[in-house]
Amino acid sequence: MPQTVVVTGASAGIGRATARLLARRGANITLVARGRAGLDAAAREVAELGGRPLVQEADTADPQQVESVADATEETFGPIDVWINCAFTSVFAPFDEITPEEYQRVTEVTYLGFVNGTRTALQRMLPREQGTIVQVGSALGERAVPLQSAYCGAKHAVDGFTSSVRVELLRRRSNVHITIAQMPAVNTPQFSWVRSRLPRHPQPVPPIYQPEVAARGVLHAADHPRRKQYYVGATTLATIWANRLAPAVLDRYLVRTAFGAQQTDSPPPQGPDNLFSPADAPPGDDYGAHGVFDDRSHSHSWQAALARHPAVSTAAVGAGLVAAAACVRHRIRGGLDVS
Repeated sequence: MPQTVVVTGASAGIGRATARLLARRGANITLVARGRAGLDAAAREVAELGGRPLVQEADTADPQQVESVADATEETFGPIDVWINCAFTSVFAPFDEITPEEYQRVTEVTYLGFVNGTRTALQRMLPREQGTIVQVGSALGERAVPLQSAYCGAKHAVDGFTSSVRVELLRRRSNVHITIAQMPAVNTPQFSWVRSRLPRHPQPVPPIYQPEVAARGVLHAADHPRRKQYYVGATTLATIWANRLAPAVLDRYLVRTAFGAQQTDSPPPQGPDNLFSPADAPPGDDYGAHGVFDDRSHSHSWQAALARHPAVSTAAVGAGLVAAAACVRHRIRGGLDVS
């Protein structure tokens, strides 16, 4: 029987790439987002690749809309097997330039949207004692960076919330599982539609990975959900462990590099942002899975490939620790002031 999967944030980026991979498996896929143009394009791709799509326009910040998504899914396809929380929004700006309304909105979508999706999925999965929830997380959920305080705060909250729920499920000896796929910098359209007060065009901090790398990590987590979390990309592994080993050094390194590294030399985007309404709302266009950084993005990750093989996971972690330590030593010798 084909799996029935709900994917939030399915109109673009990681969610869109994940839906494509699921379609190749012949899955029943409920595509959830606010913007119609991206959803309709995603549905066409899913059908062409062998899946069965169901389009649901919904704002995951609204728990009633999320409930309606689940009801429509089970009425159309039957019981939900996998729920993937991927929808988010953000603001690029120093904290004191973000309004209370903007901060609330980012938190409602990027954190509470995951809470709403998880609650709705569990209400249906627990009575059946079967199902999997995958949270699409970020390395920034453990190592925050400047200019993204609202997003980083929400991703930290997702990590803490998910850990709590996971332990509750373990204590119940439940056959329902929840896990996180922690992402690196990914070439998604968000950098062209994010609300930004930066003087130049926002960008993910290099090295940048293509959404398909992230999507493969999401599907692996869905297929093997007993682990607490998965790291996708060597930079995710190195960032998290460098933060654990030398957080003060990393703070000072970010002071010197993170402001410039999150911007290109191009002027800021001129189109609509997607904070309060979708960028692809009528008469908007479909943005697809990829952002504008194709020429600088990696389509494969050796670390992510290793992580899909448990026998070598320990070796991968060790390699990440060595790389992180070497990076820290190099920066210090290069003149980084840690006094």
